[in-house]
Amino acid sequence: MTILQLDPIAALATAPGIGAIAVLRVSGQGAIEITNRFFRGKDLTKQESHTAHFGTLRNQQDGVIDEVLVTVFRAPKSFTKEDTVEISCHGSEFIIQQILHRLTREGVRLARPGEFTQRAFLNGQFDLVQAEAVADLIASDSDASHRAALTQLRGGFSKQLKTLRQQLIDFVALVELELDFGEEDVEFAHRDQLRQLMLDIRRVLHPLIDSFSVGNVIKNGVPTVIVGKPNAGKSTLLNALLNEEKAIVSDIPGTTRDVIEDELFIDGIRFRLIDTAGLREAIDTIEAIGIERTQQKMRDAALVVYLFDGWNVSPADLQEAVREVRESGKPYLLVGNKADVIDESRRQELEAVAGERVIWISAAKQTNLDALKTALSSRVRTDAAVQTGSAVVTNARHYEHLTGTDDALARALSGLDGGATPDWLAMDLRVALQHLGELTGEITTDDLLESIFSKFCIGK
Repeated sequence: MTILQLDPIAALATAPGIGAIAVLRVSGQGAIEITNRFFRGKDLTKQESHTAHFGTLRNQQDGVIDEVLVTVFRAPKSFTKEDTVEISCHGSEFIIQQILHRLTREGVRLARPGEFTQRAFLNGQFDLVQAEAVADLIASDSDASHRAALTQLRGGFSKQLKTLRQQLIDFVALVELELDFGEEDVEFAHRDQLRQLMLDIRRVLHPLIDSFSVGNVIKNGVPTVIVGKPNAGKSTLLNALLNEEKAIVSDIPGTTRDVIEDELFIDGIRFRLIDTAGLREAIDTIEAIGIERTQQKMRDAALVVYLFDGWNVSPADLQEAVREVRESGKPYLLVGNKADVIDESRRQELEAVAGERVIWISAAKQTNLDALKTALSSRVRTDAAVQTGSAVVTNARHYEHLTGTDDALARALSGLDGGATPDWLAMDLRVALQHLGELTGEITTDDLLESIFSKFCIGK
């Protein structure tokens, strides 16, 4: 593959703001020679790739801008596969701007968001799925999202799909060849082999498609709604889990009238905890709106924590509440509050009524919260919400093309069973190939690349 050495670009690669050091990245045609023009130290043009050199950078009046460490990466052994220089300087905003100003005076252009990664993709460093994983890796804020992004960056499912796509291309070529011999009734593409290939591809696609709901949880956190009757202790529990006074706590029923959200990390999983208005007949318009929002959050949640007051709840009320939660179809945990003021016989009575395990806590005294956290983590993992040992789809664009491929292959298989002519069969197979090609970046448009890489940070 021919390596593109495009016009030189530069950007700050580290986070903006004052710090001990900052790193500026320069990549493209002449990046090493341009930097060497105002670097005083070893001649960078004569240095080997992957070597670092101490020296000073000078302004046009030959004054010192800063003492720096310059690392040289020669094509194709760099992130972009172009000649690249990384300048480590002191983290002064003034120094950074002075260096960038000098680079632009020497003909270097300031990079657009994601332009370094885009060049890496264009030069075959990785495919489009892997390129998007770079942004996901930078944005990862939990163990699960980090591992999911890293799996994609290392190839994930895209390498396997590229191999299957090439096999499908070979079959499509044979099917289309049959069109040239339409009157002779010849068959170049053996239908049994074609059927088996399409089934093999769909076997790869289905777990990936099914993993998208898991991927959303990994990328965006587990929406976990805390529901229950007024004064069950929902706001107290939220405050206890977060270890801060996030929600107003009061003995007055209906204190929480709106949705309160915050995040909690448990075993590397990000939970989006949502405190809601108590479920009861509303006594005014504002409370009615709050209760409606509670019900909406329950519909949107990935996990429901139903909290009840173990001291005051009646067996009939608990039984009705459990029935409603079960009918919601959502994964849930039953949590009994005020465990510090009820005895074992009362607990056993309520568990018998509920018909399942209850996690007993005291939100006010913050007892047994570790057991609740363990149950939250275990429930998510048991329900396959964070299974990142294999590839997981976290990107809506990937999901769209995977489902598009699967639909096209389903039509092709149906046509095969119905004796479809080669032209109809080839049409569905071309659609499948189009989706697979756009997924991995083997088929791209400028608009697609602009849309994807514009979401990256500048300097990456």
